[in-house]
Amino acid sequence: MEIVVRLDVMLARRKMRSRELAEKIGITEQNLSLLKSGKVKGIRFDTLAAICVALDCQPGDILEAVAPA
Repeated sequence: MEIVVRLDVMLARRKMRSRELAEKIGITEQNLSLLKSGKVKGIRFDTLAAICVALDCQPGDILEAVAPA
C-alpha cells in the first residue's frame, strides 16, 4: 500500500497558496514543497495537526492510502 499526499488538492479547495500555509504552520516553503510532492519519509503529528487546523480539514483529507495497481 502506498500513501499519497493530496495537500495540493486541499490548498486549491481552500484557495490558499503554499507560501501562506508555510507561514501559518511555521515551516519553510521548501519543506512544504517536499511534503506536497510526496518526497518525504514521514511527517510529525504536530505538523500534520497544524496543517489540518490551517486548512480546516482532517488528516484523511490530506493523506490517502492507495493499493498498488
